[in-house]
Amino acid sequence: MLTVIGNLKGGTGKSTVAFNLALWALANKRRVLVVDLDPQATLTDVVRVREEEGYNPVLKLSQSLDEAMNAGDEYQDIIVDVGPSDLGTMYAAILAADQVVIPVPPSQADVWSTQRFVKKIVELRGDRSKPEIMGFINRADTHQAVRESDEAFGALGMIEGIRALRPRLRQRMAFRRSFSEGLSVQELERRGKAALELDELAKAIFRKHRR
Repeated sequence: MLTVIGNLKGGTGKSTVAFNLALWALANKRRVLVVDLDPQATLTDVVRVREEEGYNPVLKLSQSLDEAMNAGDEYQDIIVDVGPSDLGTMYAAILAADQVVIPVPPSQADVWSTQRFVKKIVELRGDRSKPEIMGFINRADTHQAVRESDEAFGALGMIEGIRALRPRLRQRMAFRRSFSEGLSVQELERRGKAALELDELAKAIFRKHRR
């Protein structure tokens, strides 16, 4: 299954999400390949950190969509990080995908951007049923009294063509540490709040395709 983690806006945390989802899948005994198609190459950087530190399991990396597609039979999950600075590559990845996952920070501007992105994906896929489009609130506020995350989730659910996932990732130091240290949040602190949030999100994303 090919999963694209994408957004029309930069700075939404998609590379951190792709990295952590890939390591979640590896921890669940899946054969995983990550594909970094973002010219900023931040996913490549963190995989290199992991390699240099000698952490296991090893996370396989590619920087070519064609290479990933040709190796599709070797992997159960191919997780692709794409950036908005190369729209041609982004659209090619979307056309190849089984599902597109959109991290949405809790702001009105990000909801508007997501609405435009969903419309473009629907146009690209035409009459096909794939890719399925999912979105979730990323970097949600940790304070219960702050309503922006709930309001953004409500607005996300009103966008035609997207499945709004209820699990959300909150603005936690563990996600920043994860990316700088080359470890998933579950490897950093298995019973921590960030690890539990990741587990809930990953199960919601991959539940129909686990075998």
